[in-house]
Amino acid sequence: MGSQQITVQSTINADNKKVWDYYNQPEHITHWNFASDDWQCPWAKIDLRVGGKYSARMEAKDGSFGFEFEATYDKVIDQKLIGYTMEDGRKATVEFESLGNNTQVTVKFDAENENSIEMQQGGWQAILDNFKKYVESR
Repeated sequence: MGSQQITVQSTINADNKKVWDYYNQPEHITHWNFASDDWQCPWAKIDLRVGGKYSARMEAKDGSFGFEFEATYDKVIDQKLIGYTMEDGRKATVEFESLGNNTQVTVKFDAENENSIEMQQGGWQAILDNFKKYVESR
């Protein structure tokens, strides 16, 4: 298990409810849950409750590589916090802080040991940036 925790963050120009909904509804997740334009998220399944599962397919558009990201929710506080455990035992939290008409989203996750800290942080930040772009364009 990775022993270091990584944080990525973005302030999104949208109210807390919209940000929460777009982050947690499969019909929206498929539009933003990838780090670059040559990737896609064809499907996502969510059971947003403690003990519920999250699952999403992430793959290169050319079909050269892909994987399913799966986790189990440990904590859900509506419009405030999500905590989950990934299949390999690593933990993550997503905090939603209302700042009036804006919402700050902070994701903290345990690093894995295969890729560099910089690569992991860059990838997760790119996904969060893609989320920001998607929400603000709707």
